[in-house]
Amino acid sequence: MCRSKKTNQDIFLLQLHVFWGEECRMEAVHTEGILMAETLQQMTSSYEKFWLVVTHIGDPKAAFLLVFPFTYFISRPAGVTVVWVAAISEWLNLVFKWMLFGERPFWWIGESGLFVNKQPNVRQFSSTCETGPGSPSGHAMVTAAVWWIVVSSLGSYLYSRTRSMLLSAAPFLLYVVLLVAVGISRIFILAHFPHQVIAGSITGFILGVILSRTAPERRPLLFFFSFSIGLLLSALMLHTGLQQLGIDLSWSIHLAKKWCSHGEWIRLDTAPFSSLTRDCGALLGLGLAQYWKPGGWSLPWAPRALSLAISSMGLYHVNRLPLPVRPQGLFYGLFFVKFVIVPQIVIVLVPGLVHLFTNKKKKD
Repeated sequence: MCRSKKTNQDIFLLQLHVFWGEECRMEAVHTEGILMAETLQQMTSSYEKFWLVVTHIGDPKAAFLLVFPFTYFISRPAGVTVVWVAAISEWLNLVFKWMLFGERPFWWIGESGLFVNKQPNVRQFSSTCETGPGSPSGHAMVTAAVWWIVVSSLGSYLYSRTRSMLLSAAPFLLYVVLLVAVGISRIFILAHFPHQVIAGSITGFILGVILSRTAPERRPLLFFFSFSIGLLLSALMLHTGLQQLGIDLSWSIHLAKKWCSHGEWIRLDTAPFSSLTRDCGALLGLGLAQYWKPGGWSLPWAPRALSLAISSMGLYHVNRLPLPVRPQGLFYGLFFVKFVIVPQIVIVLVPGLVHLFTNKKKKD
């Protein structure tokens, strides 16, 4: 069967048609996303504080500062896995965002030019103005990956104790509810479009299932050091390579600064390189903590609860430590060190002090 010969002009017109067809489809998807956000803000305005709390729970850094200590003092292997999965999934999310160039609703409204005559009745919040690209949602992706570790461990524990399929399935139901709530919160505050949340949730779930089988518990320090440096260098090489191809990876930062309704809502800790230094720092910190205390501290339940409370307070204050934003290299360096410290507090320092105090009290 013969095919008609296409000229260069025919090929160009065909490519142009495909490009504009894709543009129109994405424009329709984005428009529907804005309308959904508008509806959510109008119908659930009384739940504004709730959505803001949920979006903070879904923040990738919450995996290190909240989920990790909570999980570690219940099950040490699960806690180590949480750090591993959180770091790898957030690093992959950064790579995906650099490759997919996803828009964010709060700047797309102005950039699209579709709402000149009639602006949507939406507003921004202090958590809205993130500076990285929008696709896929990092909140949804990291939450789905990390909480899969928690609910699967809890589900297995419940089944081993009760042999009840119904009871062991309850954590997985809560998992779905959490993902839906985090996704809605991100749409509500204009940080993401619905399709970005769905993509992040599905990808995160797959990563949680796969990465949970590769947790590097009790690996040598050299493994963590090499892995941390490898992630850092590979991301920097990808960034440099894309820039050499003429791709401006700071485009999202410029748009965020342009369309954020409050300049003070632009924070350097939401920039792409902040997530990179957080992940690499946490992995190196995990290696150091397991090097100092390979088997962890063996504590009864009461001292574990005390360790959890003290660790949570310690991490709260570490997270609140102000860092200089200029020069940016110093900020990223100190941000890296901050998350190296996190596993030391949870795995080594606080449990060690509690162990020392409780043993001394028993002797007295």
